[in-house]
Amino acid sequence: MFTGIVQGMARVVAIERLEGLHRHVIDMPEPLMEGLAHGASVAHNGCCLSVTSIEGTHVGFDLMRETLALTNLGALEVGDDVNVERAARLGDEVGGHAMSGHVMCMATLVSREEAPNNCRLWFELPQQWTRFLFDKGYIGVDGISLTIGEVRDNRFCVNLIPDTLSRTVIGSRAVGDGVNIEIDPQTQTIVETVERILAAKG
Repeated sequence: MFTGIVQGMARVVAIERLEGLHRHVIDMPEPLMEGLAHGASVAHNGCCLSVTSIEGTHVGFDLMRETLALTNLGALEVGDDVNVERAARLGDEVGGHAMSGHVMCMATLVSREEAPNNCRLWFELPQQWTRFLFDKGYIGVDGISLTIGEVRDNRFCVNLIPDTLSRTVIGSRAVGDGVNIEIDPQTQTIVETVERILAAKG
């Protein structure tokens, strides 16, 4: 489980592209290395990956075919940054919302509305996921726990403070970029349960 509170950005320092698999290595921030072991879970832009190698602060991960197809991790190049979060431990403060690290889809950034000390981003989401979006509901964007500001058809916006813009990769996202989306698991469960009940009643 993750909380959606990004703990840092990590630079991609190596990528090995194999058939149906990418192996990439990030330079993990030193404070996040404590207790890190082979097999540990680390979210990259909200996608849960398992540690496959550790050499100093250079930590390796394998990205399988489905991950490459569903997330923006397949488009990474050496020198790019990713949001990273270690898996939550029992007793940790949940400052965001409970997240599984399972990316459902990508959304496209369609608008940036800049104002002094504020930034509003509008994203366009594949239609089949929009039924899970609600004003003031939770959503995971590149692993960041955010509150939805407004929903319009298949678009939604989030409002960002300067700290989020400076400490995560979302600050450098440009119109046309794809971001990883995780729908709030509790919202998805409630909506799908209600749909099943209504369908059963005809």
